[in-house]
Amino acid sequence: MSVATKGNTVKVHYTGKLKDGTIFDSSQDREPLEFVLGDGKMIKGFDVAVEGMTVGDDISVTIPTDDAYGQKREDMMLDVPIEQVPEDIKPEVGMDLSIQNQQGQPTPVKVVHIDEAKITLDANHPLAGEDLLFDIKLVEVV
Repeated sequence: MSVATKGNTVKVHYTGKLKDGTIFDSSQDREPLEFVLGDGKMIKGFDVAVEGMTVGDDISVTIPTDDAYGQKREDMMLDVPIEQVPEDIKPEVGMDLSIQNQQGQPTPVKVVHIDEAKITLDANHPLAGEDLLFDIKLVEVV
């Protein structure tokens, strides 16, 4: 049996859940997720969970916030003067928008507060501040 080690390309099926059981992502109805173990493209806790698995293994693991998307950061909360909001956008709390970061790349944000003077945007990853639960099955070591 093949064992997943750092540097291997692996394929896994997974279901990601929050503590309350809400499923936020799953590969069950699509191709398995393929990635290189330890290359930094996956959250740290996911890499750690898969490393050492043998093809066919099923595990359930809780990945703490700091090994997932990290804590919510106050510096990722952006206040934008209401007059700077484009006229074609009618912001509502909970609305997902995209802004350009300092490098000119699009950054997803969520509207979290609106008042007469400003809107507050949250640029944290949507799963920041959350412990994540994953059911993982190692399908293949390529």
